[in-house]
Amino acid sequence: MSVTSVTFVTSAMSDFSDNPCTRCGACCASFRVDFSRHELQSEGGSVPDGLAVEVTDSTCRMRGTDHARPRCAALQGQVGERAGCGIYEWRPSPCREFGMRAPLGLGDEGCARARARHGLPPLDG
Repeated sequence: MSVTSVTFVTSAMSDFSDNPCTRCGACCASFRVDFSRHELQSEGGSVPDGLAVEVTDSTCRMRGTDHARPRCAALQGQVGERAGCGIYEWRPSPCREFGMRAPLGLGDEGCARARARHGLPPLDG
């Protein structure tokens, strides 16, 4: 797998500035993110190749999420203050599926675990 240049899109998160879920970043700095290699740009998907590492022939992982203190390479800003995904529109499926109540600004069990890991209270809901 080759590393390509990556352009972060900060404006993608600006539409969510009032949503506590999409500006928190705790989930992006708490969990391992594995996904199908078919989601990579080079394979016809949308995830920039330079932000992923190959795990198996069929699986990739977001860079930075396989550490004792994970932090996705696409995460911008400081967790709990002003953080967001630099590739929000192109994020992999596990990120899209995490926190399905996010558009409502509500957390769930996974969100609460991620926020607790960073000393943050759970979101309402």
